[in-house]
Order: sequence, then structure tokens, then C-alpha cells
Amino acid sequence: MSALEVADIFRDHGPVWRKRNAGHISLGQLQVMSAIERCRSAALGGHVLRCGGCDKIQIAYNSCRNRHCPKCQATAAQRWLEARQAELLPVEYYHVVFTLPAPISDIAYQNKAVIYNLLFKAAAQTLLTIAADPQHLGARIGITMVLHTWGSSMTHHPHVHCVVPGGGISNDGQRWMACRPGFFLPVRVLSRLFRRLFCEQLLDAHNAGRLQFFGQHQALANTNAFTA
Repeated sequence: MSALEVADIFRDHGPVWRKRNAGHISLGQLQVMSAIERCRSAALGGHVLRCGGCDKIQIAYNSCRNRHCPKCQATAAQRWLEARQAELLPVEYYHVVFTLPAPISDIAYQNKAVIYNLLFKAAAQTLLTIAADPQHLGARIGITMVLHTWGSSMTHHPHVHCVVPGGGISNDGQRWMACRPGFFLPVRVLSRLFRRLFCEQLLDAHNAGRLQFFGQHQALANTNAFTA
């Protein structure tokens, strides 16, 4: 039995999902889905390979070459991982995750570019600010951040994964400041600052008219309703 692929899910459930979410999906997203559905299938054509020894014939279908396609980008993803591994320092590394609660996830679903940008910005500011505080680490750190927009149950669940070294360059730039073994930064301090920064930036985005609301969330266009 062959493994289930993203293309199989798109082909089986894509038409119903697209109809249900009409108005919330951009042309670019529709094109990505179409490319993945058609990748390495007869829809994109192909060529025939024939063995000169046994005359066995094999059909090789063309790839879509879309940067979002998991079939086409597997090699590129491996190259990216190898490049990141080459950058690793000989120190401990820590995994920090910043997640948006369900009410904000609903807003993000209709404002992906704006909310995802705020998520990255608030998470990075939080880590850099707390790490630079002499009461905690007192250092400038590096961060590798990767956005995930779904959870293990394949539902919309925006969160960003951060990989950070267990230390950084001192604020005066003179020495390496290592964190305590097995401990990076206090979670409660990080969560409080992240919550404040994200909410402030989210409200600023609403006041600037950068957010759009549809369907059951249309009432959030009102400033008082959104603030509440």
C-alpha cells in the first residue's frame, strides 16, 4: 500500500474545501493546490523510458516545480537543513515555540500575511529582549524560526518554532555568555512579554485598517468589538 500524499488529500477533498472556503482563498493558493494535484501525473505530460536490454518501459511524468510542492522540494529542503547544520555552534540548543490561541487563529485564517508577520516579529522581539536582559542572560542571541500553520491533527494552528543556541555574545560584544545547563530562559517571562507585544501589534494593525473580516467574524471590524 502506497503512502498517503498531500496530492491525494487535495484531489479527494480539495473541491469541497475550495467551495466551502470560497472568498478566503487567494488565486496564488488555488494555483498551488492545482500544481500539487497535477504534479507527476498525466495532466502535466511526461516521457517514456525504455530499457535497451530488456525492453521494459516506464512512464515518467513531469513535475510541477512549484516551491510549495512536497514532491518537488524534498531535495531543496534537504539542502536547507544541511546549510543550517553547518551553521551550528558547539553548544547546547533549545527549542522554543510561540503559539496563537484559537480566537487569534480565526483572525489569522482571514489575515494570513499580516498575522503571520506579527507572530514572527513578536516572537523574535521577545527572545531578543529577554535574552539581552542582564537579569536573565545579558547577551545577543541568534534565532532560527520556522512557521507552522497547522497542528498534528491537520487543523489550522499557527505557531512558530524557534531554535536558539544556549548562549550569545555579551551586550558589550566582548565574550560568550552561556546560559545555565539545561535551562534557557524562564517560560513565564517569555510568555508574558510575547502576549503583550503581540496584542499591542495586533491592535495597531486593526487601527491601521490592515485586517479584514468575513462571515461570522465581520463584527470584529468594529474597534470596540475587536478590543473586547
